Amino acid sequence: MEEKESKKKNRAGSIPGPTNPMVTPLLTDLYQFTMAYAYWKAGKHQERAVFDLYFRKNPFGGEYTVFAGLEECVRFVANYKLSNQEVDFIKKNLSVSCEDAFLDYLRGIDCSDVEVYAIPEGSVVFPKVPLLRVEGPVAVVQLLETPFVNLINFASLVSTNAARHRFVAGKSKTLLEFGLRRAQGPDGAVGASKYSYIGGFDATSNVAAGMLFGIPLRGTHSHAFVSSYMNVDEIKDKSLRRKDGSSTCKDFVSLVQSWLKKIEKSNSLRGNFAETNKSELAALISYALAFPDNFLALVDTYDLWFSLAIFTHICMLESMFIIINLFFLKESYNCYYSLLSLDDVLSRYKAIGIRLDSGDLAYLSCEVRKLFCSIEKEFELPGFGKMIITASNDLNEETLDALNKQGHEIDAYGIGTYLVTCYAQAALGVVFKLVEINNKPRIKLSESFSKVTIPCKKRIYRLYGKEGYALVDIMTGENEPPPKEGERILCRHPFQESKRAYVVPQKVEELLRCYCAGNSDKKEGTLPPLKDIRERCIKQLEQMRSDHMRRLNPTPYKVSVSGKLYEFIHFLWLNEAPVGELR
Repeated sequence: MEEKESKKKNRAGSIPGPTNPMVTPLLTDLYQFTMAYAYWKAGKHQERAVFDLYFRKNPFGGEYTVFAGLEECVRFVANYKLSNQEVDFIKKNLSVSCEDAFLDYLRGIDCSDVEVYAIPEGSVVFPKVPLLRVEGPVAVVQLLETPFVNLINFASLVSTNAARHRFVAGKSKTLLEFGLRRAQGPDGAVGASKYSYIGGFDATSNVAAGMLFGIPLRGTHSHAFVSSYMNVDEIKDKSLRRKDGSSTCKDFVSLVQSWLKKIEKSNSLRGNFAETNKSELAALISYALAFPDNFLALVDTYDLWFSLAIFTHICMLESMFIIINLFFLKESYNCYYSLLSLDDVLSRYKAIGIRLDSGDLAYLSCEVRKLFCSIEKEFELPGFGKMIITASNDLNEETLDALNKQGHEIDAYGIGTYLVTCYAQAALGVVFKLVEINNKPRIKLSESFSKVTIPCKKRIYRLYGKEGYALVDIMTGENEPPPKEGERILCRHPFQESKRAYVVPQKVEELLRCYCAGNSDKKEGTLPPLKDIRERCIKQLEQMRSDHMRRLNPTPYKVSVSGKLYEFIHFLWLNEAPVGELR
């Protein structure tokens, strides 16, 4: 008893509670508590039960899913405890006069004898394969069902959505999650930032998520910043300063204006900067003064056209942006007392690029790139042609695919609404099903194969082929010998007799690991840092064949059972299914 109490305290003390304070034992459906009472009333509440958590169909018309949300489930289990106030609330809402002994039972509930086995977070997973196997007293495990489903459903859906965007965008592009203002409330926003990062996004605009999870932050300015200025006279402090506050240039505004005149006299660029909107000119100078080493300008605030066709749909694009860059790369050296090398100057003052937020993004990005290259050639500025072009404005997976087909020069994408709301699909459809109680396997039958459960405790393996790609996931009975590398194994569809194949794996990976050992002596897995989960996701996706990953008509990934488990499923099915009678 003392050993059990010590283990309970150690677990709760070493694992922090859920990130979201709303995740409490009351974050569940009422019927979980009504069942707990009925189990207790019948004396069944301590019976040992095993539940599988899985989903039935991959989202977004694809053939893979990224598993996420495990860490929050483990945090929840490690800190599960009903307060007196919560128990009193349950008493008032059970619609029966439940005994005080049941209320005492609720007050004493924890998850110290609950075992949780799971596939590591960030893994690529498939329908019917248990993401979690939860073992423990049936009443307690039943109370975990709804929060577990809730914590995994949205997390896995967003991570998968992010991974699909990453696949279409390509490895070389920067993906920025900009969905905070469009997300489904603050909980949805913070969760979406975390799980988009797992799925392959590089950064977020969400400051709260950055603080909570250590996700890199990105952001520039909005149209409001530009339109808040009228002219350069509003810039009070015209000095360009270093980070320590000391000035390196007394009148940066005058230098900008002098460079504007130089560019207007350029033979190759004449006409591009003839008419400069004073508001935008002032705003971008002001922003550059504030962020001289990280200047990225939003360039389409006004509907004013330049004279050349390359600026169609772009209003007041690079006039100020390019001038500031030219100053940073040329004039700064002369201004800084001639004490630093050009490399030193560039390390202190650096323009990053521009953001396009409207118009024909493919066409505009190509024309902007041409202009950058012209500036590089005209003024002998190495690397200027490679300035970053970021695109935003209601982007989604289909938009990225269309841009790729059209051809573009975009380096980074800011994606919001369609990513964080999972606009293309509302939910993943995670379920939590009983597969064993008191060491007796249980099966749920249905006229639809997709809703028939796979009974008993199972072990899960991923079999890899000679090229290093995943071939098939196979479930076996808990006590079956594991598949071995180089040995042929029969893989069968769980329900369709004709679908079967022999596989000779070159690598075998067991997927389920213990994360909560309950009262057993099994070693518990550790919760990895978020960056490691993200890296696992990226690596797992690389181990999938491209035909499983493609957007349109992907090849189905095979999920199978061993021959022995197949026979057992159908034996149990025949024994449990009622036999009809015709008269």
